[in-house]
Amino acid sequence: MSNSGKGSPGRGSWYQRVFARAMNTLDQSEYEAHKRALLGDLHGTVLEIGPGTGVNLAYYPRDAHWIGLEPNPAMHPYIERAASKLGRTVELRQGQAERLDLPDESVDAVVSTLVMCSVDDQRRALQEIRRVLKPGGRYVFIEHVAAPRASGLRRVQSFIKPVWQVFGDGCQPDRETWATIEDAGFSSVQLEHFRVATPIVAPHIAGVAVK
Repeated sequence: MSNSGKGSPGRGSWYQRVFARAMNTLDQSEYEAHKRALLGDLHGTVLEIGPGTGVNLAYYPRDAHWIGLEPNPAMHPYIERAASKLGRTVELRQGQAERLDLPDESVDAVVSTLVMCSVDDQRRALQEIRRVLKPGGRYVFIEHVAAPRASGLRRVQSFIKPVWQVFGDGCQPDRETWATIEDAGFSSVQLEHFRVATPIVAPHIAGVAVK
């Protein structure tokens, strides 16, 4: 396992460390079927944006060259331990989705799971994803999204958003992420809407966008 990020990430702030510890205990079993279907055939160079504690590493093929871009340095030790347990060699970097420090058309796939809710600028992040993808490359995503407009849950999501952002590391529960992906200029987008049992963020999407 190698950490080839630029510069030492440090330990992170107390909030980042607490958030990383909480994320390490989060049960993501409801996403297992989608992860197996979407991540299991990704080969070549795969960039995962916001990998958190490395919970997706077990789903990638062994021959995939995995690059993780994780802005929270307190997550890095968890990713390193997860990689070590799996015997995987990974490339771990610190940075933001809106400014990917990678050359144009340099990766075969980009992955985000439960990440687009918290990026500062979704449109800019998707532009960067398209930029670094090779022609025919895939953007694979699993994201929680806004409930239907005028629904009771949508009103709750919008009402609770200011507090949710504070305790959820910038997460915005009422983003119509599917629409932003569909408008991002990919040659094709295939996605499905599904729900999980988690309150507030029950509505989800999963799918693939091709450059």
